[in-house]
Amino acid sequence: MIINSIYILIATLCFNILENVRGKNLIFTSLGGGLTWFFYLISSSYISSSSIICFFIASVFASTYSEVMARVLKTPVTTFVIGAIIPLVPGGGMYNTMLQSIQGNINGSLSTGLKTLATAGTIAVGIFFVSSVFKASSLFKKKLFKNKKFKSYF
Repeated sequence: MIINSIYILIATLCFNILENVRGKNLIFTSLGGGLTWFFYLISSSYISSSSIICFFIASVFASTYSEVMARVLKTPVTTFVIGAIIPLVPGGGMYNTMLQSIQGNINGSLSTGLKTLATAGTIAVGIFFVSSVFKASSLFKKKLFKNKKFKSYF
């Protein structure tokens, strides 16, 4: 499990080099990809019935990690989100969908395609959920501390 996460960390590092991420952002973005895959593997070992829930848990972690690191390093969130979700992207499912379609296996193509679409949708919903929570909390904090009675210690 840890070896797989290290391999994913190296693969994410290479992807981020291709995407022109530089400096300390490169290290932390790659670390996000490795940790996201580690969370996926842990959740899939405990929740064996549904991989969709495992993808959701991993995407929520990836998005939370990205939001926190973006604020800590004062970098746009997309820098970290893209690197963190790369291990979760269902590229193999997309390939197999097209392969089944070209071979004429319509039922296999539809089955694989719907599973791939569900996985991609789950990843998007996880990112949207965390992004919305962070945006709402920052707006709430602005409204709350706009009043001079409260001091912000954050």
